[in-house]
Amino acid sequence: MSSTVSSRLAGLLRQVRSTRAPGSRTQHLGDPPPLVRAKHAALHGALSLPAPVVRRLAGRTIERDGQTLHPEVQLMLRLMDLTREPKVPTLELGKGRTATDAQALAVGGLQPIGAVRAMRVAGADGDLDARLYVPRAAADAPSAAEPTGLVVYFHGGGHVWGSLDSHDAACRHLAEETGHRVLAVDYRLAPEDPFPAAVEDAFEAYVWALNNAEHLGCDPDRIAVAGDSAGGHLAATTALHAADQGLPLAFQLLVYPVTDFVRTSRSREMFASGFFLESDYMERGGVSFFPEEGMRRDPYASILLREDIPAGLAPAHVVTAGFDPLRDEGEAYAEKLRDAGVEVTCDRFEGMIHGFFNAVGVGAEMPRCAKRAIEPLTQALAG
Repeated sequence: MSSTVSSRLAGLLRQVRSTRAPGSRTQHLGDPPPLVRAKHAALHGALSLPAPVVRRLAGRTIERDGQTLHPEVQLMLRLMDLTREPKVPTLELGKGRTATDAQALAVGGLQPIGAVRAMRVAGADGDLDARLYVPRAAADAPSAAEPTGLVVYFHGGGHVWGSLDSHDAACRHLAEETGHRVLAVDYRLAPEDPFPAAVEDAFEAYVWALNNAEHLGCDPDRIAVAGDSAGGHLAATTALHAADQGLPLAFQLLVYPVTDFVRTSRSREMFASGFFLESDYMERGGVSFFPEEGMRRDPYASILLREDIPAGLAPAHVVTAGFDPLRDEGEAYAEKLRDAGVEVTCDRFEGMIHGFFNAVGVGAEMPRCAKRAIEPLTQALAG
C-alpha cells in the first residue's frame, strides 16, 4: 500500500476511533446522539471516496464461492476490525443492545421522512411500542388524500438485540422509497421473553394494523409484512399465521430471513466469521430464543422444515446476500414456497453481507442494493 493511501486510511481510523457509542439505550425519534452522528460522518466520508481509492483502502480483493465482496463493504468491515468495534455477543446484554443501536445508526444516518409518530399497538401479552413512518408525499398531501398501503415491519437482531432505533434508518428509507406508511413494531425480545413470544407479538401487531388501517391512513387491502434477519423470520411466520386464519395480506418482503434453527447450511459454514454476522452471534441468539431444544423444530420456528405451506399464503420476495451465513436457508425457503405454488421471487446481492439493508447512509452500493430490494414490494402495493 502506498504512503498516500496508508496516511488516508490512518486519518479515517483516527476519525472513527474518536467516537464511542452512547452509554445508554434511548429511543431518539429525531437526530441520533452526537457521537453516533460523528461516527456516521467518518464512515460516510470513507465510503464516499473515489472508487479507485476505496478499492485500494479496502485491501486485496476477497472472492468466495464465485462471488466478489464489494469494495465498499470490504472497507467498512476493515474499518470495523481496525477500530476494534465491539462484538455484540461478547458484551453484557444491555451493552450489546446499546452497541447494536449505535452500529446501525452509524451506517444508516438520519434519512429524510415526512413524519414519525410514536405509537402503541397490540401484542400478545399487552401493548407494544411502535413507530409509524409517513413518507413525505403522504405527509404533504391533503387529509382527504387517497390512503397509502401499509408495511408492518419487524426489525432484525437475532430476536435478542434489535430495536426501533436500530432499524430507524431502514424504515425511513422503506417508507420514502415505496411511498407507503411503515409501522415498525418493537416486539418482545429473548432471553426475557423467549419463543414463541416474538412470533405471537408479530402476528397480533399485524392483526391490530389490519383492524386500524383506516385510522392510520392506510388501505386495509394493501397491507404487507416485512423484516430482515430475525425480523424476516417474524414477517414469514406472520404471513403463515394470516394464511392459516384466512386473513388478508397483500405481500411479504423477507430480507435475508433466518428459516432453519436446526441444521447448518453450507453458507453458514462458509461465512461463519469475518463477514459481520458470525456464528457466535447466531449461537447466542438461538440459545436465548429457544431455552428448550425441542422448540427449534416448531413449525413457526424452523419454517424451512414445515411439512405444509397453508393455502392462500401471500406472495413473497426473498432477498439474500452473497456473503451471508443465512443465504442458503433464505433461498431454500423461497424454493419451498415456489414448490408449494406460492408466487415468489428471490434476489441474491452477490457482493453484499448481512446487514446491508440497514446501511442506507454510507457509500453508494449498499443504498442502491437496498433500494432494489424494495422494488417488488412497491409494485405489489401500487394498488
